[in-house]
Amino acid sequence: MCGRYASILPPDVIARVFGTNGPWPNYEITWNMAPTKSAPIVVRDHETGERRIEVAKWGLVPFFTKDLAKARKPINARCETVARTPMFRDGFARRRCLVPVAAYYEWRHDPTGKTPFAIAQKGGEPLAFGGVWEEWRSPDGETLHTFATMTTEANPELALIQDRMPVIIEEADWPVWLGEAEGDALALMHSLPFDRLRVWPVSQTVNSVKHDGPELLEPHNAAADEPALL
Repeated sequence: MCGRYASILPPDVIARVFGTNGPWPNYEITWNMAPTKSAPIVVRDHETGERRIEVAKWGLVPFFTKDLAKARKPINARCETVARTPMFRDGFARRRCLVPVAAYYEWRHDPTGKTPFAIAQKGGEPLAFGGVWEEWRSPDGETLHTFATMTTEANPELALIQDRMPVIIEEADWPVWLGEAEGDALALMHSLPFDRLRVWPVSQTVNSVKHDGPELLEPHNAAADEPALL
């Protein structure tokens, strides 16, 4: 399960990498994106067919929600059930999105506590999490945009840290995922091979959402018995 990531890509970089059009929204970059915070996502405009950058809160609020205060607001959806779970199935069918990510964090449960790791693409390119988004409207016209990210079984190497990992959509598959081209979106939800990823231990400073800054991604001294994959 992914519960934190670095959302540090400015809108001009997202526009260039993901090929979006339209105005660039304002949002705050953060090295410690957490649930309930607002983040940029890439969606397909159903009227123009173009990609655009939207800002949404991490934690899905389905359009049919009656009481916002009591809503669950899940941040992740399991790829195995997303197409049939009532909370996600309509969004998966009609409102899939890409979530631009510089790196994400996972925690390994060790005898001495939780050890945090950062995970990114080896080449430095942004990751594109597969997600679904929603637009919720209150009776008095308030609009709220939210999203959730997909998870899948971790590849064997990352399973040494956590048994789940985010669904990472490869660039060649972005048109299918966004609904621009025909294809099976379910088939795109699999673990990215480990040889495409870089994994390194980071400081426990990242454990608290109060901490934010580039130092969160700095490598932290690993113990002598760390597994070879690190």
